[in-house]
Amino acid sequence: MQTQTNTLTTSFAAQLIWIAETPARGAQHFVKQGYKRAFDLTLSIALLVALSPLLLITALAIVMESRGGIFFRQVRVGLNGETFKMIKFRSMSTDKALHEKVANMESDREGVCKKFVNDPRVTRVGNFIRKYSIDELPQLLNVLKGEMSLIGPRPALTSEVEQYTDYDRKRLEGVPGISGLWQVSGRADLDFEQQVELDIRYNQKRNLWMDIYIAVMTVPAVLMGKGAY
Repeated sequence: MQTQTNTLTTSFAAQLIWIAETPARGAQHFVKQGYKRAFDLTLSIALLVALSPLLLITALAIVMESRGGIFFRQVRVGLNGETFKMIKFRSMSTDKALHEKVANMESDREGVCKKFVNDPRVTRVGNFIRKYSIDELPQLLNVLKGEMSLIGPRPALTSEVEQYTDYDRKRLEGVPGISGLWQVSGRADLDFEQQVELDIRYNQKRNLWMDIYIAVMTVPAVLMGKGAY
């Protein structure tokens, strides 16, 4: 089953690379003129306005379920190793005992990026908003500030980057994104090496059409909720 999943992932990624390698001439010119920033600003503002009711409902649900703030801010590593504070809706309990318990748990995913299928720290609301990536929506503010892009490599923790090989660090050559190539190719079901490989491929081949395609494919990936935990 794992071999089949990897084959499907490779095939899907290959389709995106093919799209990236055959852009129209007009798109190539648009890339040189800074399409990515214009794309990010236009779409992120539109999304913030359109999703404002969902953002408000989510904030209220978080406050009603558990003690703590609405948002969670965490230092992440972005373009060329620069750090910034990434913002998310809080999806975890603030109970210190639970966090200490997880510190001794073995990760359910291989590689430097730890992930737990049944994380005891995650609240009921947190589990829902994680499954459908609602917890990521506040990062639209990071996009407006220019710290992130809508599409790009996922920003890593500083502790993860400290363990990177020289090859892994190539994923830092692009502006980090809310969604990206590996997010629409399997999300957390992919192992660390697969994520790095897809992020590096994106950095090497990115263009307008690839960003649009990934943005469109993000919708069914989120709605299906597969690989999100």
